[in-house]
Amino acid sequence: MPVRTQEDVTPAVLAVMARTRDPRLREILTSLVTHLHAFVRDVRLTEPEFREATAILNEIGALASDTHNEFVLMSGSLGVSTLVCLLNNGDGGQTETSQSLLGPFWRLNSPRVPNGGSIIRSDTPGTPLFVTARVEDAQGRPIAGAEVDVWHASPVGLYENQDPEQAEMNLRGKFTTDADGRFSFWSVRMVGYPIPTDGVVGRLLEAQDRHPYRPAHLHALIFKPGYKTLISQVFDPSCPWIDSDVQFGVTKALTGDFVEHTEPHLDRPDLASPWVQLDYTYVMEPGEAVLPRPPIK
Repeated sequence: MPVRTQEDVTPAVLAVMARTRDPRLREILTSLVTHLHAFVRDVRLTEPEFREATAILNEIGALASDTHNEFVLMSGSLGVSTLVCLLNNGDGGQTETSQSLLGPFWRLNSPRVPNGGSIIRSDTPGTPLFVTARVEDAQGRPIAGAEVDVWHASPVGLYENQDPEQAEMNLRGKFTTDADGRFSFWSVRMVGYPIPTDGVVGRLLEAQDRHPYRPAHLHALIFKPGYKTLISQVFDPSCPWIDSDVQFGVTKALTGDFVEHTEPHLDRPDLASPWVQLDYTYVMEPGEAVLPRPPIK
């Protein structure tokens, strides 16, 4: 039946969505159309605004490259990434969880490193950081043989794929938990950093008078058959942006304990003091072990 007025549009589209064979896809598309049409009516979207919106979406897609993902930045800056994460973990958002955002800088095939080794691969001045961590299940039992992929920004606030001064895969490494579920490594203390602001997200932040900074954090992706792949970030509470993360990723459960030591480390007397230690426990939930699609190459 031809559409006569604006009231006829939504029922006509919903009738088409109802033909979708896959039940879950049908549910998603039906809800999307319902809320999207309601949004257009609520703000009385003008034709110039609609054209501008489609141009912005096209621009976001065009900004994607091997080293940058504007859609991931935008979803985080709108709080969508964190909302999806918390809705799908921690007993449906009812309890704390070690899960967090993947972020736009995870890469496949980071180099394997023995427990206690270093992920520093080029000259990276900074305060030495020793990470000791344990991977366990919800009952506190250790998870041995888990594959742990870690990465973080350098003390100048850049990941190695953003910085030609850093060696390939600098500050990235892959570990295997021991019989007690533990792994450890040396690195340098990370700092907070601004997300890229030379695209659509930057204009959004400027329009809202928001700063572009993420607090200092350590990424981890933990894989073990029989468990849901754990994607996590552990934040440094001393960072000045801990209470105003531009990506809304900080939770109480993801706030780490970065302890400064002034005495030499017993196993590394060659290192300058002070040095910092982070000890953290990652909790995995039962589920399917599936790696996410890398946001960059």
